[in-house]
Amino acid sequence: MSDFLILGGGVIGMMLARELADAGADVTLVERGECARESSWAGGGIVSPLYPWRYPPEITALAAYAQDYYPQLAATLLEETGIDSEFCAKGLLFLRVPDQQDALDWAKREQRDLQIVDASFLYDKEPDVAPGFKEALWMPGVASVRNPRLGQALKASLKLRSNIRILEDTEIKRIYHDEGEVLGVEGKQMIFSARRTILCAGAWTGGLLQDLGVKTAIKPVRGQMILFKASPGLVNRVVLMDGRYLIPRRDGRILAGSTLEYVGFDKHTTEDALISLRDTAYQLLPRLRDYEIEHHWAGLRPGSIDGIPLMGEVPGFRNLFVSAGHFRNGLVLAPAATRVMVDQLLKRPPVIDPAPYSLSSLSKAS
Repeated sequence: MSDFLILGGGVIGMMLARELADAGADVTLVERGECARESSWAGGGIVSPLYPWRYPPEITALAAYAQDYYPQLAATLLEETGIDSEFCAKGLLFLRVPDQQDALDWAKREQRDLQIVDASFLYDKEPDVAPGFKEALWMPGVASVRNPRLGQALKASLKLRSNIRILEDTEIKRIYHDEGEVLGVEGKQMIFSARRTILCAGAWTGGLLQDLGVKTAIKPVRGQMILFKASPGLVNRVVLMDGRYLIPRRDGRILAGSTLEYVGFDKHTTEDALISLRDTAYQLLPRLRDYEIEHHWAGLRPGSIDGIPLMGEVPGFRNLFVSAGHFRNGLVLAPAATRVMVDQLLKRPPVIDPAPYSLSSLSKAS
């Protein structure tokens, strides 16, 4: 029997497995498909909430910890595995921000570097951005990672640890429980058991909890993105306007995203979304008209109330925990979410106060 059974092999599930194993625990990680191939793969990899001043303090606290932790994580994973997650800290330019003063007030309060810059600064940084902008907001500390490669690095890191067992292509059919204790989890042709079970199944977590009679607001939210096969240097940092963004990769490719759609577990792409994303990308960077769209895909975010995740013990169950509902910020918050959960699971003094993310307000469904 493992010490911990983690259901879900996204970035958060893998980081959690890694930290628990490094603390000496035996960990089994079960993934319904392939590790880091759902929302962890489908997102853009910006290591910040898109408009951080618009989020509640519960998100700000997690984001601050995670942003400070990512450089160390990327360097350690590169050293361990030889896989470069392409951590890139070149900042973020916000264009056409209607609540600019709120942003500046937030930055002063949170002691984050954010400033108004004029057109000469903007076009010195990104000369190919569409002409006509007189100013922008500039946040130099924002970084990005190439999230598919981060997922590859984390998976390779787990495989280096003898006290972690990874089981992919194993969909969970049922969670067995009796009088408030999880006895086992039914997967493909086998039943798993552990002293403690943690649900990290992203958009699928809500359904697993519902089967146990626990109601949450976690539900799938589709996001579509496109990828341009562009030349290196066309854009060198994240550029954001009206909720849409461009993210450069080192090889020149540029991601443009994303949509926000409440369509259940439907991961189909749509022509309307492609056209909308393409046209927004052209508005931001007109030279993208010269480059082909190489790929168009969709992923499912685990939506939640105000984007605040649920992290902690599930009410009514003594050995069942959850870390889910990170909405658009799963990769952004992953190191902090890991810290919150590991401190609880190992009964260590918390680095981040877990109370705002507690499930204590949830009730068992009748």
